[in-house]
Amino acid sequence: MVKKDGHIHTLFCPHGSNDSFEKYIEKALSLGFTEITFTEHAPLPDGFTDTTPTKDSAMSWSKWDHYVEEIGRVKKLYKDKIQINCGLEIDFIEGFEKETTQMLNKVGTKLDDAILSVHFLKLGERYDCIDYSPQGFEEMIKVYGSVEKIYKKYYETVQMSVEADLGTFKPKRIGHITLVHKFQNRFPFHGDEKTALSHLLKTIKKEDYELDYNGAGTAKPLCREPYPPDWVIQEARKLEIPLVYGSDAHQAKELGQGYDRLLLN
Repeated sequence: MVKKDGHIHTLFCPHGSNDSFEKYIEKALSLGFTEITFTEHAPLPDGFTDTTPTKDSAMSWSKWDHYVEEIGRVKKLYKDKIQINCGLEIDFIEGFEKETTQMLNKVGTKLDDAILSVHFLKLGERYDCIDYSPQGFEEMIKVYGSVEKIYKKYYETVQMSVEADLGTFKPKRIGHITLVHKFQNRFPFHGDEKTALSHLLKTIKKEDYELDYNGAGTAKPLCREPYPPDWVIQEARKLEIPLVYGSDAHQAKELGQGYDRLLLN
């Protein structure tokens, strides 16, 4: 039986740790994983400026070749112990679909696996990273007018990502579709998100995509639930949408976080 972690970040992540590839892999082996995908944050599309204060949301192009080489190295090193996939987490950024397609065309032949995620929301000419910090989310509430309006825009953008034509190499797995919940215990949502999420799941099913079952939220003190939460997972199972567990680990010790929750559903 395949036990896969399909969402792992590496030392090539500017906001991650310096844990070696070997440290991640040995941790995965100790947990009984038989397949893993390294999904570093892909370089942001040409013309887009990272809006986070630290400008560290993604890997730079100068690191791309080395990243691929390192994954190739550990693939050979561990070929008899575990399947290792070369992947990326691609940001869907509204207004940069063309540039994202061009980027995917550039890297696609090197990828074994990939995730398409939404981190940045567009309002007018403004872009905000929704998961950078509670302070950043609080500033967004002032700009948008309410938590509910942020949620509405977030789900609209995830819906756009699923429907977008990003070419031959568009990822087939949609990442952490409730990432907007990350700070929910400080900024509670009072509204209906079931309609938007139900529509989103139906579109994912229609497009024959997979869903990232992301355990990282279980370890976030202001979230304390997986992305997406249990009820969404149950609806996805009814639709027979393939679920791929992802720890979204940014350091080796985070592998396996939230995995037990998936087994309960």
